[in-house]
Amino acid sequence: MSACDSCPSKATCTSQSTCASANGDEQQQEQRIEFEKMNDKSSAKKVIGICSGKGGVGKSLVTSVLAARLARDGYKVGILDADITGPSIPKAFGIKGSLKGDENKLIIPAVSHSGIKIVSVNLLLENEDAPVLWRGPVIAGLVKQFYTDVKWEGLDVLLIDMPPGTGDVPLTVFQSIPLDGIVLVSTAQDLVSMIVNKARNMALLMQVKILGFVENMSYVKCPDCNKEIRIFGKEGTVEAAAKEMGSVLLDKVPLDPQITTLVDEGHIERVPAGILDGAVELVEGMLD
Repeated sequence: MSACDSCPSKATCTSQSTCASANGDEQQQEQRIEFEKMNDKSSAKKVIGICSGKGGVGKSLVTSVLAARLARDGYKVGILDADITGPSIPKAFGIKGSLKGDENKLIIPAVSHSGIKIVSVNLLLENEDAPVLWRGPVIAGLVKQFYTDVKWEGLDVLLIDMPPGTGDVPLTVFQSIPLDGIVLVSTAQDLVSMIVNKARNMALLMQVKILGFVENMSYVKCPDCNKEIRIFGKEGTVEAAAKEMGSVLLDKVPLDPQITTLVDEGHIERVPAGILDGAVELVEGMLD
């Protein structure tokens, strides 16, 4: 029996020709990847990437809510905003201003109301509305610097808000930062199968574990009759994609005006209990 025969993703895999498991060269693959290391003032028990196959599906929202929920439960959390061209993490937490350095030339992260440490390119720009007109190698270099040259002191978990898709920067993160796993965020459109498969195949090639899926904007609840209205497709699409990949659906997050308002006003840390319970339980289980 080959490695492919026992792989849960065999039916949809399009990468057998380059898959390390399929070709029996797992050890060689590990040897080719030399991960960056944190500085000696930093530590994180777990590093988790929040990913999506396309933009606009709420990846940054999931990152923010997950961080806020974990911090509320007493964990020390950091967010590395790797979405350099579309940074939105500082706004969700109501953070403005510039990052500073210490005597060791390390970047000191901004700190939210509940103690979440945050680094984002928007905290380096004089004008937060200014576009980031940088080429891929420069952006990738900054992401690595956010991991190696920031004072991530005593973290339980570092969440990385990944840029969408499968381009230079996600590849840089997978090849440069030792991730303990990723959470894939998607909506329930039929298109999800193709797009998520691309992100899944990239993670498999880089030998990064998929921890689970979050279905965002899953439904809208009618304020008059409480009926759940599914605006992005039929129920079960993301769950089916997760099962197809041997993974699980952690949460279904509704499209809720209350959460949107919290983000717009910079108060995401006030998010009510009950949102992302599955993802919170997963991460806390990894930490305990």
